[in-house]
Amino acid sequence: MTDDVLTRIEGPVGRITLNRPKALHALTTAMCAAMIEALLAWRENPAVTLVLLDHTGERGFCAGGDIRMLAESGAKDGVEAREFFHTEYRLNALLEAYPKPVVACMDGVVMGGGVGISLPCAYRIATERTTFAMPETGIGLFPDVGGGWWLPRMPGEAGLWLALTGARIKAADCLLLGIATDFVESARLDALKAAILAEPEAVDTLLTDQEGDSGEPPLARQQDILDACFAAPSVEAILQALREDGSDWAIAQHDVLLTKSPQTLKVAFRQLRLGRDVARFADNMAMEYRIGARVVRRHDFIEGVRAVIVDKDNRPNWSPGVLEEVSEALLDDIFAPLPQGEEWTPLP
Repeated sequence: MTDDVLTRIEGPVGRITLNRPKALHALTTAMCAAMIEALLAWRENPAVTLVLLDHTGERGFCAGGDIRMLAESGAKDGVEAREFFHTEYRLNALLEAYPKPVVACMDGVVMGGGVGISLPCAYRIATERTTFAMPETGIGLFPDVGGGWWLPRMPGEAGLWLALTGARIKAADCLLLGIATDFVESARLDALKAAILAEPEAVDTLLTDQEGDSGEPPLARQQDILDACFAAPSVEAILQALREDGSDWAIAQHDVLLTKSPQTLKVAFRQLRLGRDVARFADNMAMEYRIGARVVRRHDFIEGVRAVIVDKDNRPNWSPGVLEEVSEALLDDIFAPLPQGEEWTPLP
């Protein structure tokens, strides 16, 4: 279907390799559809006992989705953007419920859409090159691809902190938060993958044998402050708590939040608070599709992409420009059910 993702069976292993290195393997609709097709075929194939998900090149695992396409579509009728979200979210849901173990090699950049295809996997391998982030509040989008499910289930309020600030963390913090299950030095990754392909039933032993030391997690020193401040009942209250704490770390988070889209901050806050109590992953994805179908056509996303990705002036003109002007009515409209026949549905 596309050369941007390679799918094949190697011995008893189904292997998916992201193959769009110049774009940091940013996902397209065709890439998501190709992965779905392979995963569905392997799900019913008794000869396939494990799935391995990796990428070509050394720059990163997956930097997200095709943001330029989404913005261009959003500036028109949004049809292409909604098709992408619908397909991508079906892929996320398929992986979350997949009956066979999936190993994701999270080597390099893991952001946005890359988070959506790695966090559902049973084995999530970080290396010293791993950089994890959900940076959507900086472009007026929102932490989708299951962010409403995974982020509020991380320890304390770390998931909300990641969602609101777009903070980038490395392997040690990924292990601390349960984002990664294992750490392997990048120099050993090819040997590990070869061993898994040869003996997939021994994946646990192989990972233990290759386990490296990621070092001390920097976030551990800030966890008490983070949990206290980000447990506040609103985005405005979080900012106040950070100001009152007054530590260098707290003030840095405060100042970062002031650069983000006020609309997106409030969308993400509500998304994670609702997602925390959702009983099924698919219900969370239906909520996220409603949000995505709407925010992709709103001013802040198109303006955020212009400022950060197209013109690169990093001076977005958000509208509304302050948190106090993002009304509950606006949020209600963004989260409301879609018209009949337009809701997201998982694969049969």
